[in-house]
Amino acid sequence: MLDFALSAFVTLLLVVDPVGLAPAFLAATGGMPDKVKRTIALRAPLIAASILVVIALAGNWLLRQLGIGIPAFQIAGGLLLFGVSYQMIFGDRPHREAREADKATSEHASDVAVFPLAIPMMAGPGAIATTLLLSGDAGYGAKLAIIIAVVVSVCLICMLCFVSAHLIARTLGRTGNAVISRVLGMLLAAYSVQFVINGIAAVRTSLS
Repeated sequence: MLDFALSAFVTLLLVVDPVGLAPAFLAATGGMPDKVKRTIALRAPLIAASILVVIALAGNWLLRQLGIGIPAFQIAGGLLLFGVSYQMIFGDRPHREAREADKATSEHASDVAVFPLAIPMMAGPGAIATTLLLSGDAGYGAKLAIIIAVVVSVCLICMLCFVSAHLIARTLGRTGNAVISRVLGMLLAAYSVQFVINGIAAVRTSLS
């Protein structure tokens, strides 16, 4: 159970990348009063956590309604996460997210806590796929409670990173942020490949 909790926490943490979201938060809240920034720093992770918890609770039911087996979703989700990891390693994910946040702010988005911070930067396709994969493996019971606790924990870390975004950005700088993003991308790539392997193994077992 401890291994499952640690694996789930590390996987979701790598996908969401709270430290890498700090520049996006600064871009989205640029020019806003400190009080408004604090409010957004608290609201955005709560909204993202609510979305991911609902997905964790309803994920298995949704897959059954769509007629999608867990092995198929493991393979598809693993491939999707590999795409995310590819962007982290070879792309410019932190700066791209910051540009998207800046664009949303310039377009007068009604609430930057919802868009783009909660969706799609925290509760984006990668995080949703990861939550569905983990909840599919967990089923119902103690493991599902662990998934919910992991979601809440990762979103709380995002909240801490948003509150201290100026300090993180100043400490890491552009180079440090790029290095961290690529190291986390490598780890996420390994996790995504493991998801695909597990899915293929499950398909082979069911056919044999």
